Amino acid sequence: MKKLKIKQTTWNLKPLFRSDNDPQIKKKRKIVEKESYKFINKWKNRDDYLKSPKTLKQALDEYEKWMHQYGTMGDEESYFYLRYYQEQNNSKLKAGLGIVQNLSNKISNDIQFFMLRIARIPSKEQGKFLEHKDLKDYRHLLEKIFNESKYLLSEKEEKILNLKTGPAYMNWVNMTEGILSKETRKVLDEDSKRKIKNFSEILSLTNNKKKKVRNEAAMALNDIFYKNGDIVEAEMNSIMADKKINDELRGFARPDSSMHLDDDINSKIADNLVAASVERFDVSKRYYRLKAKLFKVKKLQYHERNVEYGGATKKYPYEKMVNMVFNVFSKTDQEFTDIFQKFIENAQIDVYPRKGKSGGGFCFHHLISQPTYILLNYTGKLKDVFDLAHEAGHGINNEFMKKRNNALNFGGPLFTAEVSSKLMEAILFEEILKEKDDELRLAAMMMKLNDQIIHVFMTAAENRFESEMHYAFRDKGYLSKEEIGQLHKKYAIKYMGNYVEQTPGSENWWMHVSHLRVFFYNYQYSSGILIAETLKSYLKKDPKFIKQIKEFLSIGSAESPDDIFKKLGMNIKTKSFWNKGIDEIEDLLNETEKLAKKLGKI
Repeated sequence: MKKLKIKQTTWNLKPLFRSDNDPQIKKKRKIVEKESYKFINKWKNRDDYLKSPKTLKQALDEYEKWMHQYGTMGDEESYFYLRYYQEQNNSKLKAGLGIVQNLSNKISNDIQFFMLRIARIPSKEQGKFLEHKDLKDYRHLLEKIFNESKYLLSEKEEKILNLKTGPAYMNWVNMTEGILSKETRKVLDEDSKRKIKNFSEILSLTNNKKKKVRNEAAMALNDIFYKNGDIVEAEMNSIMADKKINDELRGFARPDSSMHLDDDINSKIADNLVAASVERFDVSKRYYRLKAKLFKVKKLQYHERNVEYGGATKKYPYEKMVNMVFNVFSKTDQEFTDIFQKFIENAQIDVYPRKGKSGGGFCFHHLISQPTYILLNYTGKLKDVFDLAHEAGHGINNEFMKKRNNALNFGGPLFTAEVSSKLMEAILFEEILKEKDDELRLAAMMMKLNDQIIHVFMTAAENRFESEMHYAFRDKGYLSKEEIGQLHKKYAIKYMGNYVEQTPGSENWWMHVSHLRVFFYNYQYSSGILIAETLKSYLKKDPKFIKQIKEFLSIGSAESPDDIFKKLGMNIKTKSFWNKGIDEIEDLLNETEKLAKKLGKI
């Protein structure tokens, strides 16, 4: 079997620019501005494209060409975004990113008239545009625009809302993130020596294998949250007030309605997804009971709930694991393999953690004309192997969308974004389960379950918590940090049960959750996992089902999620569909309990 060789473990950004000082940066910037305002000036004083389908086709084709090659700031925005995540403490990169984002915001404001005016095509006229053969490639785009039209304000008002986003929302969020990131404490580290650690390092230490290390880290976090609680309280109330104003101006019926609109789904789909998960909280409670038994404790402390079980000493070298993922993909589909091989050979993955590099991982795409780039922080843990498959899944999804779609249908809603990544994890997991080492299998099964518990059951609880928090705020006008904390604790208990102790101070751990600032960005992980589990089960029964999966990966935003999954025989509007995915999780839990008993662990 073919073996990949790793020549470079940092990004090759030369397809964008050769260096931070590449003279092409300013030259391309001028081209982007020229092409942007060429389109703006051509169409801003016209209304014929709002009356004639053929003229609208011409305008959309020109807009698509602009989005394909340039967007608001083209290669420059992508380059400095990626470089910033490689060196977050580099002031020159921050300045470069700041310049390009300011220009990008200006162009965005100046070009927004185009879609806003299309949205205002009278409803009695919309049918002739939707049914016109010349506009078939833009049909669903137009459906979405027309559906969003009832929530849009005038062009001047939309511009004001865009301009106020900074002072009314982003400045608050950035302030809290900045304050927490600067907090340091002297705590025990992995070597059991007391060292000064920053907030993200302390947070990471709560999952350390050594109980003293994680306990001391949790105490430090509690102290940080207690110290900054009043600031976070003011921030959360301010951004909830900003959201309330926006929702009322736009006429959204619920706090989560805008997210459902962005996700291109009916609220009933999200409601049934969350309800199905909430009704199966017995699964998450059973998982924590199993984990407590494996750790030989009556109850896990709150900060211990995600501590990795097993696999503490074994390391998974990157090159070996790249080839494992490569071989797993090759058994599934040749196109998956080819795309993954290009990611490796073209140095599109930044692999190892470094000082100043962003933590976590992501798969980046901006323009359809640009390469996909993946960021990892690979340390050789079993989890890192799954992170590699996860981000490669996003990347494979991107490449399939590029083949089929125009630039306006490239990408997709958050609701479908996590399906490909979770499916690739599931495919890798099936291969690991073939290992003869029972200890490794048990560790992998527990790790897989932990991810599923977090992203299905915890997110359902957080969705209910977040919803109740917004409704309570709108009723009372202001919520204290204690009130928010008690709501958070209420829903934590619901999905954790009696095998996780709500340790004093844990009610404040909502303070660092970035998803709460995005507003209702939680159920999408659940949909990703549950749909991926269903697709995996179909694929196991019939390997030829890979054709339908590739079709799904190619669609992007050319169709709604509801229509996409109907083609795959899935009715995502019903709780019974979501329960099929949860059944897969429960089956894995049953198998994990059996293996733990076989090994004498419980």
